Amino acid sequence: MSVSYKQSLLDKLASREAIIGVIGLGYVGLPLAVEFAENGFRVIGLDVSLDKVASINHGISYIPDISTEQVQRLVAAGKLRATTDYADLASVDTISICVPTPLRKTKDPDMSYVIQAINSVAEICHDGMLVVLESTTYPGTTDEIIVPKLRDLSFEPGENIFVAFSPERIDPGNKKYGVRNTPKVVGGVTPACSEVVVALYSAAIETVIPVSNPTAAEMVKLLENTFRAVNIGLVNEMALMCNKLGIDVWEVIQAAATKPFGFMPFYPGPGLGGHCIPIDPHYLSWKLKTLNYTARFIELASEINANMPLYVVEKVAAALNDDCKPIRGSRVVVLGAAYKRDIDDVRESPALDVISLLQSRGADVVYHDPYVAQLQIEHGQHMTSTAYSDALLETADCVVIITDHSDFNWQHVVEHSKLIVDTRHAIGARAGKARIVTL
Repeated sequence: MSVSYKQSLLDKLASREAIIGVIGLGYVGLPLAVEFAENGFRVIGLDVSLDKVASINHGISYIPDISTEQVQRLVAAGKLRATTDYADLASVDTISICVPTPLRKTKDPDMSYVIQAINSVAEICHDGMLVVLESTTYPGTTDEIIVPKLRDLSFEPGENIFVAFSPERIDPGNKKYGVRNTPKVVGGVTPACSEVVVALYSAAIETVIPVSNPTAAEMVKLLENTFRAVNIGLVNEMALMCNKLGIDVWEVIQAAATKPFGFMPFYPGPGLGGHCIPIDPHYLSWKLKTLNYTARFIELASEINANMPLYVVEKVAAALNDDCKPIRGSRVVVLGAAYKRDIDDVRESPALDVISLLQSRGADVVYHDPYVAQLQIEHGQHMTSTAYSDALLETADCVVIITDHSDFNWQHVVEHSKLIVDTRHAIGARAGKARIVTL
């Protein structure tokens, strides 16, 4: 009987008769749902947000990487629809869970979204279904949370149900790599589970990389983002050291990057942002603490990266002091609120901390970001992006560059500002009336 369930699902995937379910229609889930729909599958996406569901069903995209025209076409063709009701997923053959996995303030994993999703899936799952967790989490989550829940309902992975983990690798705003051409790592609970999950993602993604089990796949994602977090922590500390030594960290990095082997350039900045890099390594650190092991690189990198917004504010205060101005009462314009260039994502953005710290010291802070119309700062304060103009720059005591959007005219910024604290090396060698302070 187990062979018939597996073969039936494999046949449905090969013929595009399988119905695909995607839970969570954010930066990860919506691009995945769209890619499956583009490859001939009927896709049902679920999200708790009524606004997101309504937007999709009206053919409107709210993710910059996905065009409204594309969503509109797929919805009109009957290939894509959205719902808030798990009962609508009872007919699907596969479910990919793409819900948030944030950290609590104590830096331990908040698994409530995953648990809520799997509890809801358990109510509608059926024989022969494939359940894939994509949400980044600690090693062991699939085996410790999903498998026991399904076994309690008499589902046995590899026999009458299939379970796997496949870490998302979405890079918002990346014009070169999207869902289709970014290799997809998968790890099934059993060989049969692996065979089925490879077949699912191979139908929409160019390269699928199977690993031996879900825990290995979970660890792959954590290694990727820990690698970035630690190296960014290293280069941020290098910026601090270069500042102490009175040398230009950017010059040092550019020269080091000329070495054709043994060196990969990373760049300092105002702090880590996005949902992955500031958060994911803590999942691994937390898990290892339960095994009486301290992940020292992760802890140290986190400490350095978390202190970068404060370092930026100290730079602003020192620069204003050189102009005989206190930070209290000074007009500070923050350029860029997104965590990286050319996207609208402010999750964990260092701009939030920089603005909050400046305000706590009495600065009069406004921001401009062409992608981010509104911000919610700590303690619930709402801010609206101020229109860009000559006056915005000219009336500022200090302009702080947090996000180097390609829309910004940096020459114009230099020519109309008095003082710039450039955390992204956006100004470079441009000349103007502004005094430039870098990291």
